[in-house]
Amino acid sequence: MTASLTRRTRWALGSAVALAALFAGAATVASARGDGAASAPLTPAADSADAGFARDMAVHHQQAVEMSFVVRDVTDDEDVRRLAYDIAHTQANQRGMLLGWLDLWELPKTAPDGQSPMSWMPDAHSGHDMQGMKGMDHDGALMPGMATRTELAQLRSARGEQAEILFLQLMTDHHEGGVAMARGCAERCAVPVEKRLAQGMVEAQQSELGLMADMLAERGAAPRH
Repeated sequence: MTASLTRRTRWALGSAVALAALFAGAATVASARGDGAASAPLTPAADSADAGFARDMAVHHQQAVEMSFVVRDVTDDEDVRRLAYDIAHTQANQRGMLLGWLDLWELPKTAPDGQSPMSWMPDAHSGHDMQGMKGMDHDGALMPGMATRTELAQLRSARGEQAEILFLQLMTDHHEGGVAMARGCAERCAVPVEKRLAQGMVEAQQSELGLMADMLAERGAAPRH
């Protein structure tokens, strides 16, 4: 199988998984509203894993959208631009769902009582280069896999293949952190449809991780970890 065919196959798989995740999210909104439900919908507490995941993944997704728009403007490579568009479109939609759930649940979009990011997932800081960062803002990287302010500035100033490689490396780290967070929700969250959406995120981002590894190899590079 050629590299181009492999890439198209990965794209098709990733797009199908992403669409499934988005449909699951739409079902989540209906469920959270209680549409058609015989009983009152489950409303998570402000300090629950459900609310914490919604808050933190909304922030995590926002950075992925930002990085995708940055690389779109600094490269002419159609494969990278297509991947960036797919990530921006999918994660912007999911972010809207996450914030929508918090509104429907009448919960704050910021952590209560100064609670630090990822407090709903106590073991989150054991990996993804986050050791010793619990409760800290490490140059803007608040959660596993997030790029620092310095790295974002480097991406904005890069051009061409240099920008493509840096984007793919940063987004690989970002997806690895996102997969860990989504798995955490799949294990800890109580709202069934939110758990299913989280599992959909795991599957879609794992597919994109394989695609990005291939794209890095085509450019003579590799993930940073």
